[in-house]
Amino acid sequence: WALHLKNVTVSLSGQYECTFATYPYGTKAAKIRLTVKAEEERHYLKKVWLNETLEIPCLEDMTSENLSTYPLKWLVGENGRKEELVTKDPSCPAVYRNSSMLHGQRVLLGFNNALKVSPFKITDDGRVFSCHVLYHPERVQKSSTTVRVFGK
Repeated sequence: WALHLKNVTVSLSGQYECTFATYPYGTKAAKIRLTVKAEEERHYLKKVWLNETLEIPCLEDMTSENLSTYPLKWLVGENGRKEELVTKDPSCPAVYRNSSMLHGQRVLLGFNNALKVSPFKITDDGRVFSCHVLYHPERVQKSSTTVRVFGK
């Protein structure tokens, strides 16, 4: 008595009803509301000392997931603007964006697609680094990390 859905898309959102006839009690019905989200986002806060290195995990709660099989991108945001830092497709090496605020050797894609930033500057305080993983054409998981930079 279960409904199994494959290749779930946003268009499958809605109310589902299971109806069956019983004897001698008559018809029984149950309704369930299904909401399919196109995006899921988790928010984190990381603290780092000035001039130190920080590795920001892409999806912290999903360490068992193999991210290497999905396209992903890292962005950095500040004051409402977002800028792409690096993109990675499973079939090719990571592509770094030289136009970014953190261009040069400061950003590196590390193990399990974590973003390694070094060294952190005082101007990085409050920046939001976000990782977007495309699991399905209609499903993106996001993780955003706000960084607080402290001086010694």
